[in-house]
Amino acid sequence: MKTKKILAVASGGGHWVQLRRLQKAFSGHNQVYVTVKPDYQADTPEGAKFYTVRDATRWDKIGLIQLLLQLIVIVFKERPDIVISTGAAPGYFALRLGRLLGAKTIWIDSVANVEKISLSGEKVSKHVDHCLTQWQHLDGRGFKFKGNCL
Repeated sequence: MKTKKILAVASGGGHWVQLRRLQKAFSGHNQVYVTVKPDYQADTPEGAKFYTVRDATRWDKIGLIQLLLQLIVIVFKERPDIVISTGAAPGYFALRLGRLLGAKTIWIDSVANVEKISLSGEKVSKHVDHCLTQWQHLDGRGFKFKGNCL
């Protein structure tokens, strides 16, 4: 199997924890991590590249623009084969940019979204190759249940 470059993107807190739980699946591939807290670098495998970006929400329009610009630089520099994200805003933008470059794209909606798919998940779902939910009762409407990251 050819080694792939995987760009793994998540905002902080639970999004980052869930992404970290997927690290074993990335073994044997070139790994690049993007998140919002510099301290999280200690959680990444040895040899993996690591970037921090601005943490922004939909209510912080200037912050979202800055975040998008940071991710443009990272995605175009790294040119990943696969982009995967557990959310939220950083993942949304990274997936959209990765798709523009022909990368395979995977969104995993946060386990915290018990009742419905997240806003970021709904928005990105039409622009990615695979959308996964971590709750079986949310399977459908473009989202597939394959298990969870608990």
